[in-house]
Amino acid sequence: MQLYSYFRSSCAYRVRIALNLKGLPYDIIPIHLLKEGGEQHSEKYKKMNPSEQVPALLDNNVLIGQSMAILEYIEECFPTPALLPRAQADRAHIRQMCEIINSGIQPMQNLSLTQYFTNVLKVSEEQKQEWLNHWISKGFKSLETLLQKYSGTYCFGESLTFADCLLVPQVFAAKRMKVDLSLYPRALEVNDRCLALTDFIRASPDKQIDSEK
Repeated sequence: MQLYSYFRSSCAYRVRIALNLKGLPYDIIPIHLLKEGGEQHSEKYKKMNPSEQVPALLDNNVLIGQSMAILEYIEECFPTPALLPRAQADRAHIRQMCEIINSGIQPMQNLSLTQYFTNVLKVSEEQKQEWLNHWISKGFKSLETLLQKYSGTYCFGESLTFADCLLVPQVFAAKRMKVDLSLYPRALEVNDRCLALTDFIRASPDKQIDSEK
């Protein structure tokens, strides 16, 4: 497998965690999101992934973009160890947590969006930070409510799931963006437990071949 990745991308980070938890070997193909205007916009990469985003996963002749599609693919192709429980209701609750992050938080902090604010709309850094604080905090408030109801050691009970794969990168991103997460103690507790695990450590941005300070 080859994973087209950028070390700071929270979406690529999700997939690295899941691949590690599954014990699947993969090679990282770095795609720098800032260098030369963003390597994700190159014609070569655009042909592979028309969304011009990372991650993308190449598994033999199967090429998939979008992190949630990749997670579903590897769960279906490599079901052990499972990252979704058997019960349909439980799976739905985990996907609900994931979508709060995937649809409700991450797009609001996406690099292309913040670049548009700065380069096109010419908003100030203070206005951009206000936007980030508002939307990231709103999403974490919703997520915290679900974690208070369903979490145990991890996001959903005692087993690692998709939700943990998404939570850890989102906490990382929120901290980078100077969002106060102190109001979301359950999220921080689960995040800290996950970060003590080898598979999460190996996936962390500072451990990647394209890592930068």
